[in-house]
Amino acid sequence: MKKSLLALAALGAFAGVAHAQSSVTLYGIVDVGLNVNTNAKGQHLYNMSSGVLSGSRFGLRGTEDLGGGLKAIFVLENGFDVTNGTLGQKGLLFGRQAYVGLSSSQVGSVTLGRQYDSVVDYVGPLEAGDQWGGYIAAHPSDLDNFNNAFRTNNTVKYSSVNYNGLTFGGTYSFGGQAGNFSQNQIWSLGAGYNNGPLVLGVAYLNARTPANTGGLFNTPATTTAAASAVTSGVYTGFASANTYQVIGAGGAYTFGAATIGATYSNIRFGNLGATYHSPFAGQSATFNNAEINFKYQLTPALLVGAAYDYTRGAEIEGQSRAQYHQGAVGVDYFLSKRTDVYVTGVYQHALGETLNAAGTPVAATASINNITPSANQNQFTARIGIRHKF
Repeated sequence: MKKSLLALAALGAFAGVAHAQSSVTLYGIVDVGLNVNTNAKGQHLYNMSSGVLSGSRFGLRGTEDLGGGLKAIFVLENGFDVTNGTLGQKGLLFGRQAYVGLSSSQVGSVTLGRQYDSVVDYVGPLEAGDQWGGYIAAHPSDLDNFNNAFRTNNTVKYSSVNYNGLTFGGTYSFGGQAGNFSQNQIWSLGAGYNNGPLVLGVAYLNARTPANTGGLFNTPATTTAAASAVTSGVYTGFASANTYQVIGAGGAYTFGAATIGATYSNIRFGNLGATYHSPFAGQSATFNNAEINFKYQLTPALLVGAAYDYTRGAEIEGQSRAQYHQGAVGVDYFLSKRTDVYVTGVYQHALGETLNAAGTPVAATASINNITPSANQNQFTARIGIRHKF
């Protein structure tokens, strides 16, 4: 144990390089399909898009054995749009992930670069959108980041080894602002348990000045996700808060061919921006979200799923709270181990009132994640797609 800790701290200075062995793997996913949106700002929209069930990507993953249970590791992962060949993540070459670090078989790994936070790692996989539903089945506008709408730059990340099913870890992202240590700063902690039929996860995420240049809301997983924090009817009126905080938890239990799961998140936008109307400037706003999901493996090749999600918006003085009811169903058929075809449908209904970008109360409108928002309270979208892994 002491040897591994020393090796990690010294960045491998005492590792047995004479016996080093290395490997590099090329991998990827191509996901494309046809969509219908019944209420894209009041109009029907039919289009083709890339990466709904899984983000289209290619990447390089490498390891080098340094001896004594220590390895050097790296990942460079690019996102792209199959429909037109352009780069994803606002044109970043390796916008999905880009990191390098050291991994010990005794104490875990330390990596540095552009990475996922602990909410994504430990709770996100328990949400329907991360399983069979794709990003359209994520929580409204992915306001809790369970579906990885945003990545973290300049990040140091620790991930533990597996202790009989228990894993844990955390991240810290440097804000990089001269004279203001906390601006754009992001940190997270999480833990998970996976042993037999039971899976559990819990995590915490804290991001300072998330809407600033270089803040969390400007580090998107997709090009459209960058705009969602600004244009989404769910939380655009809260995006300029000084602090964005998520507390998330989830669990799942498998019995036979069936799995039932649930997630919960508490989202807090702290110290709303001074540009808001005076009744709301400096105040904090809290959202709560709960999901229950179910999937059943009808045959080794055929999976079906269903989920219901409820979001209760922040309290606005003298107004009714926004509420979002969302249902999703999905079917995934595997033609082989690498290729599958799928169909997903999502319906969302909004109630009550929320804040617009100016901080003025307005009627809540439906806003299914990562698609053009609705013009009123209702929205339905469906997707038929094909995915290939290599």
